[in-house]
Amino acid sequence: MSDGQLQAVRGAAFVVAMLVAAVLQRVAPHARLHGSWRVNGAIWMLATLVVGAACGACGFAAARWAERADFGLLHRLPASGWAAIPLTLLLLDLVSYGWHRANHRVALLWRLHRVHHSDPTFTVSTGVRFHPGELLLSLPIRVAAILLVGASVVAVLIFEVVFTFANLIEHGDIDLPRPAERLLTPVLVTPALHRRHHTRSGRARDSNFGTIFSTWDRLFGTYFPSDSTAQIQTGLPDLEAVPLGRALLMPFLRRGGV
Repeated sequence: MSDGQLQAVRGAAFVVAMLVAAVLQRVAPHARLHGSWRVNGAIWMLATLVVGAACGACGFAAARWAERADFGLLHRLPASGWAAIPLTLLLLDLVSYGWHRANHRVALLWRLHRVHHSDPTFTVSTGVRFHPGELLLSLPIRVAAILLVGASVVAVLIFEVVFTFANLIEHGDIDLPRPAERLLTPVLVTPALHRRHHTRSGRARDSNFGTIFSTWDRLFGTYFPSDSTAQIQTGLPDLEAVPLGRALLMPFLRRGGV
């Protein structure tokens, strides 16, 4: 597949994931929040343009180079072809966990990442509220991870599709049935687990960093239990609705929620 076709598949998956998450939010709402759709949508459009202009297909290009050069961990293991895809999902999600955790630990990164946390509501649209600067800084991390893992183009595409679905659904204002949560939370990140991560204050904001798998939080001691019965005030302390201009300038302001 060409880069254009791969990006088309990725774009179609985003639309489907957004629709699925929005439907779940509609039929099984947690707090019946309206969300910051206008601000979040505008930030997403700007970030998409900026990242697309910088290198929208960098991940696929890196995977192609790794395949040609026989470079990366998976090229040194007996696992190959389709068998390498689950390993790619695990390893790239582990890198995502580490990057997310760094965004909460490193002051410079937090200044950018707090734009995401500044949404006072917690809905599907929160899942696209990432400052363009944060996404630009993540590009070399993502490319380096793909190269070191030795991920194939197909595996990168599958990871990005799964990651997109997980990211949008877990940001949804969604209640899952208790049996489903008990079944899923030992392995996967649910809306309730990620909602706890978006708490307005308290140590739980520095927990539940996973996107696809909750395994990493359990393994590295950053897991904080939660379920759909928990009522959590989300956002940043002393910060209510943030207009678009202030959201984009927030990383460069001395104050703006910490």
